[in-house]
Amino acid sequence: MFQVPHHDGSALYVPSSPDLGAAVPVRLRVPHAFGSVERVFVRSLRDAEPHYDEAVLLGTDGAWDWWEASVLLVNPVTRYRFLLEVGASEGSSWHWLNAEGFFTRDTPDVHDFRMVTHEPAPSWARSGVIYQIFPDRFGRSTSAASEAPDWAVPCDWDAPVQPTGPDTPYQFYGGDLDGITKRLDHIASLGATVVYLTPFFPARSNHRYDASTFAMVDPLLGGDEALIRLVSAAHERGLKVIGDLTTNHTGAAHEWFRTASSDPASEEAGFYYFSEDGSEYASWFGVPSLPKLNWLSPALRDRFVSGPGSVVARFLEAPFKLDGWRIDVANMTGRHGDVDLNHSVASAVRSTMRSVNPDTLLLAESTNDAAQDFDGDTWHGAMTYSNFTRPLWQWLAGSSDVNFFGTPLPGPNRIPAEQFVELHAVFAAAFPWQVRTQNMIALNTHDTARASTVMVPGGQLIGLGILFSMPGIPTLFAGDEFGLEGINGEDSRTPMPWDSLTTSHQDLYDAVAHLGRLRRDVPALAFGGLRWLYAQGDVLVYLREHVSGSVLVVASRSGFDEVQLPLDLIGVPLDGQPTELWSTGSISAEWAADSVGFSGDGLGIGLWQLPGVGYGFSP
Repeated sequence: MFQVPHHDGSALYVPSSPDLGAAVPVRLRVPHAFGSVERVFVRSLRDAEPHYDEAVLLGTDGAWDWWEASVLLVNPVTRYRFLLEVGASEGSSWHWLNAEGFFTRDTPDVHDFRMVTHEPAPSWARSGVIYQIFPDRFGRSTSAASEAPDWAVPCDWDAPVQPTGPDTPYQFYGGDLDGITKRLDHIASLGATVVYLTPFFPARSNHRYDASTFAMVDPLLGGDEALIRLVSAAHERGLKVIGDLTTNHTGAAHEWFRTASSDPASEEAGFYYFSEDGSEYASWFGVPSLPKLNWLSPALRDRFVSGPGSVVARFLEAPFKLDGWRIDVANMTGRHGDVDLNHSVASAVRSTMRSVNPDTLLLAESTNDAAQDFDGDTWHGAMTYSNFTRPLWQWLAGSSDVNFFGTPLPGPNRIPAEQFVELHAVFAAAFPWQVRTQNMIALNTHDTARASTVMVPGGQLIGLGILFSMPGIPTLFAGDEFGLEGINGEDSRTPMPWDSLTTSHQDLYDAVAHLGRLRRDVPALAFGGLRWLYAQGDVLVYLREHVSGSVLVVASRSGFDEVQLPLDLIGVPLDGQPTELWSTGSISAEWAADSVGFSGDGLGIGLWQLPGVGYGFSP
């Protein structure tokens, strides 16, 4: 159990939207069961130098004491942690609380809490649910595919996807944007609020990350008019639409690269990294079809980001009116050897988006330990796997031989619940809380194996319950609601089975739709803090806490004997038996006057509504 002092940076503990130069109150919560706390200090960094402010005891709420101190925001990103003097019969001792956890030793600054003064992502994003679509595989607007281009391997809609091999990037199923428009009501019915399209530019592959131009929408997808129709129809339903942009590279067939290759004296030649004799060029991981962009070129910046009609701006403006961008391999953008312009490029992209429409969203792919690039001043949030997807795969791992995020391993190691919490905490710690709530979190995406293949049978349903009840923007990859399978990213891009849906498909759909509604209607799930209550072996228990009401989550990956938790640990008084919001499997709860017991005989997850937390700031 986790009966230790708690703070997480959420609106319970820190007022939202602090201003640079302000003295901001921050709160700490200490359970009586922890022991006697004599004094509390907040250690913050001012221009990288530590400063200590003493906290005062604010009051008592049930079995918890609340302390409050003030932090002066000298810098746009202010790091802080708590120092506690704990009394004991043999003398006091000192303990640290940071974003990773509670320690009896000193801790590095990298895991301090962070408060940022940069403007947050749009509110529609922070409270939203993303539905990701790979356009070639979602839906056709006609019964047959368009005439296939010369690079393609035409496929019937029910033909199997090839996970590896020479045909993999060229299998062409003929999905288009009008095929997506026809299914917008399905997407909205899941509780999704944002449609995220992987690239829609002309290219010479089914994934289209090798754009041949940024000047138009691929005619194979219906062209510019089809994107205009899609965005307009989505907006009519209250849905936002974001696109996918490759700031790290273009395709080798791109008009810029063709000019650069044929004319070393051209302006476009400076857009790429060529060898001195022009015979070689840098590319994404050495893949010749993906030449790397050189952001040292002012002309590239002008055309791509900042000039009139720039790529970034054009599709945010009328008549397209996209609501934002997801940036492909953003972690590599502007980085090449001893050159590192990543922050500069990210700032330029965000500045342009802000000037066109300040209500747009900028997300960035950074699949590994991403936090170093996400202090809130550039990309709004990360599409990353380190702090959620990878630990969850390992906790719910089955025996499948799948691609485990590019490692040479045959699949994820199976880990206990306590290691899931440890991994989540250590990889999430370096994100400011504001950014954590703006990060995309997913069971899987178009670049990974499918959760239904990775996880134990029935594990995807447990994973969905956890996905919709954790901090971040829940992200569904089209087909998650039908339990589609895949051993790697390419295999997961299966065409949607619109004409062959079964009862089992409907069961998953119903669960996703219910969870999507909960995410929209229960503030704690989108905006609440996160506090772990129990994590051992097969069982996870945590709270999403909010002043308006909290949500208790209990998840198990197999049968377990009763787990008994004192109500003091839960931290709020109960008036009768809590309301069950959603459950699946075998989880049961027995509520008593001073404790609650959970048990189950197999896979299961349950969500219960609890009263709100006192002494929290209003969000």
